[in-house]
Amino acid sequence: MNRTVRFSIRFLLTTFVFILQRYFLQIAYKGTAYHGWQMQNDAISVQEAITKVLRTILRTPELEVVGCGRTDTGVHASEYYLHFDGPDVLPQNAVFRFNQMLPHDIAVYRCLNVAHNAHARFDATSRTYWYHIHQQKAPFLKDQSAYIQGHLNVEKMNQAGRMLCSYRNFKSFSKVNTDVKTFICDLSEAYWVQNKNRLRFVITADRFLRNMVRAIVGTLIDVGKGRTDLDELKQIVEGKNRGLAGTSAPACGLYLARIKYPYIPL
Repeated sequence: MNRTVRFSIRFLLTTFVFILQRYFLQIAYKGTAYHGWQMQNDAISVQEAITKVLRTILRTPELEVVGCGRTDTGVHASEYYLHFDGPDVLPQNAVFRFNQMLPHDIAVYRCLNVAHNAHARFDATSRTYWYHIHQQKAPFLKDQSAYIQGHLNVEKMNQAGRMLCSYRNFKSFSKVNTDVKTFICDLSEAYWVQNKNRLRFVITADRFLRNMVRAIVGTLIDVGKGRTDLDELKQIVEGKNRGLAGTSAPACGLYLARIKYPYIPL
């Protein structure tokens, strides 16, 4: 292949890359029927379901979808962002068409044009999770909230949340054998809100470790039940050992609730 031909091919490929437009989709999903966000070889995931629909509607068989983060099996998202590269002009009523083809438990709220180097995962400046608990048997909350029986001392649980915000290393709440370079996370809030027999835990940080929120919730429930006091919680965090913390709370109560980006207004 001569130099002129090689240059022409390189020029065409470069031109093609810049023709593509990067898009963010804001979505929500109920995770009960899915094995998490991430694509799986032998199980259905949210990423797979969305990728199939986008490839079909946009007629782009190689289209790749990148999410803002992983969620585990059974975990939900009331706000989630993903990005993909597509044609510079989307089909008319694209969001409506996406929703028409997606299953009932996945919804697209809006589609945003962003810079070609914008990244749904790496550009997020903070993430907020909610964890929902109900303390009275409620058939309609099945798979959407965790049923926790017995008295919970919410004041103590909030004291524990404030204590957690004074730490940065959360190895004690990370899934073991996970491949991460650091266990450092900057928590900005961790508190409980009670409304009669229902509770919601709100936690925000720049990043989260795998299984971190559910491990924290399980440990704070132990605090609320009087099984763990604040001094013991301090020892758990400083011990940097997952075996010291409480059992992970059930996946059904966890929601990825808010993602912040410097270029997307709230």
